[in-house]
Amino acid sequence: MTPKQLTIPIIKLDGKMERETASLRWEGKKVAQVNGVTAEQIWSVVSDFCNIHKWLPTIDTCYRVEGTDGQPGLVRYCTSTKTKDEEETKWARERLVKIDPVERCLSYEVLENNVGFRSYVATVKVTTVDGGDESDGGKVCLLEWSFASDPVDGWKKEDLESFVDFFLKHWASKMEMNL
Repeated sequence: MTPKQLTIPIIKLDGKMERETASLRWEGKKVAQVNGVTAEQIWSVVSDFCNIHKWLPTIDTCYRVEGTDGQPGLVRYCTSTKTKDEEETKWARERLVKIDPVERCLSYEVLENNVGFRSYVATVKVTTVDGGDESDGGKVCLLEWSFASDPVDGWKKEDLESFVDFFLKHWASKMEMNL
């Protein structure tokens, strides 16, 4: 997917006008370390695409709308807790685009939502930490969440990065406590 481009006129201090091209695509990646849990244990959580409400804060429900569990094309519907500042429950329909149990990664896209995403694709990957101490028994892993998104109305890129980072750290912490 090629990022959309926008040509913006820039007026320099000397009064001359130039054009600058800016990308309209936000991309980012956040990583959290998960201790005391194997990559396979983490993957069993990540690969269960419709259980996200059990692991992430504010997500109340998540269930399969269509497709087959564990297969590309699976569509889930998620809703988030209404806060005192929000007048309506936030929701999204998301489709599993790719899942690879050998590489322990999956990608999904937001189809419809009332959050403000026009185009959003994320990849979640589980890896073991290289060079780890033998005493950890292979129980130090990384949980990586990367994304590509069109800008979200009312947000800055930093807001989206902070949103992803918050959910990722919570997810990692909850896995450390419960797996």
